[in-house]
Amino acid sequence: MTGGRGLVTITSVSVLPLVFTSGWASGINAYAVVLLLGVFGATGLTDEVPEALQRTDVLIAAGVLFLCEAVADKIPYVDNVWDALHTVIRPVAGAVVAALLAGESGSLPELAAGAVGGTTALMSHLVKAGTRMAVNTSPEPFSNIALSTGEDLAVAGVITFAIFHPVAAAVIAAVLLALGVWLLVVLASRIRRFLRRRAQRREERRLAAAGGGPPADRSVGGGR
Repeated sequence: MTGGRGLVTITSVSVLPLVFTSGWASGINAYAVVLLLGVFGATGLTDEVPEALQRTDVLIAAGVLFLCEAVADKIPYVDNVWDALHTVIRPVAGAVVAALLAGESGSLPELAAGAVGGTTALMSHLVKAGTRMAVNTSPEPFSNIALSTGEDLAVAGVITFAIFHPVAAAVIAAVLLALGVWLLVVLASRIRRFLRRRAQRREERRLAAAGGGPPADRSVGGGR
């Protein structure tokens, strides 16, 4: 919807669809969400973005962290560490962005908005992290690059669409989240395989640090 100044505005409807969409997107790439919303507000595309997200220091920090994520997210196993570190950051970011959007709109209590945004961000984060575990069972790195690029494009596209059509964008986000959960169930066996390999590598490093030689060294004839 557009206001009298030609800006995109959603004050006449509930901000809940945008809260849900921003939560879903924050669970995938919180820095991209903050950066996109901040740029949209700072450039005057919409008047619904809180001033806190339009500050220059916030935009610079979000831009730098987005670039860091763009690199780390495409490297096998590094992406798993990055996801682990963001298990708290992404849901918190989703909750904060949602609360700020609700506070700016006034159509939804900030506490309720924060709960919706944070919960949705946590769900989409778990889907992303689980999917990456499954992808990392493949030895080649190209699947990580393709998946990460697709996620970045999806977040950018859906958030941009949400500014103009919040309800439709929320439906798309809900469908993508449901598909992600279904895919996670399908890939459960690969995720378990990844966890077993990681546990095995940790055990091997522990034995090496303790001074134990590899099994082949302790076998008769050196394992041959």
